[in-house]
Amino acid sequence: MTRSRRAHWALAVLATVVATVVAVLAGRSPAGSATAAGTAGTTSGPPASVRAPASPVTSPASAAPGSAAPGSAALTSAAPGSAAPASAAAPTSGAPTTPPPPPSPTPASGPRPADLDIPSIGVRDLRVLPYKGTTDDRAGTRIQDRGLAASPYGPRGGVGPGDVGNYLVTAHRLSAGGPLHDLPALEVGAKVLVTADGTVYEYTVTETRTTSFRSTRSLAEQRAAVPGAPDRKPTRPMITLSTCATPEDNAAGNLWRDAQGNPEHRIDKIGVLTAVRAEPAGR
Repeated sequence: MTRSRRAHWALAVLATVVATVVAVLAGRSPAGSATAAGTAGTTSGPPASVRAPASPVTSPASAAPGSAAPGSAALTSAAPGSAAPASAAAPTSGAPTTPPPPPSPTPASGPRPADLDIPSIGVRDLRVLPYKGTTDDRAGTRIQDRGLAASPYGPRGGVGPGDVGNYLVTAHRLSAGGPLHDLPALEVGAKVLVTADGTVYEYTVTETRTTSFRSTRSLAEQRAAVPGAPDRKPTRPMITLSTCATPEDNAAGNLWRDAQGNPEHRIDKIGVLTAVRAEPAGR
């Protein structure tokens, strides 16, 4: 390299250095611009694009339906058909509640002693004793002769108070005090009360029948599970109250008597069970 070329190269290098120094001092260097920007970012905080947005304060009135104000407890209304929030308790009413009705008495079943009341004809506390047999047989007549009522049960008898079927009750009309003296006057719709084991069974009279002790068919109808219908199956509790038709038979000149001295005909009052209730306290 010649001396002139070396001098030219040295001048070029020096010019480059001078230009660089001037650019740095004037802040026009690309490297300097980037450094300045980085310094500005450090001192003035993050750019607006990455700053956390300010929390808006939204009033319940201006909040969108179903939304909650930020930072506050959510007060929302459930959309129709949606489940209510778990924390929302169902409102309670301060109105008094009606107590449930007392349970109906659970009656016993089967033949058992009872007391008979027929208010419309003055019968009160007539004792009814059950026995195995049929109406007005020897065993039943002996009970009636004591001034009591008799109730047969078994294959040729009836059922107990309140039971489905025919509850048969017989008593004298003229002898032994005549407890059923006025039974023929008992009208349809009259109440018959049978009390057994703390339960009152209320029957309502529905019809009057006449039974002939000289007719097998008539006796079968009286003693049937459905009075008057031996071929029918019982579906409800019924009662037959029976007493003698001695005055009527005598007036007609019918002096027939059976082995127990009973006349041919009996007057029967048929009823159906219409109510069951507990026996009043202190009766």
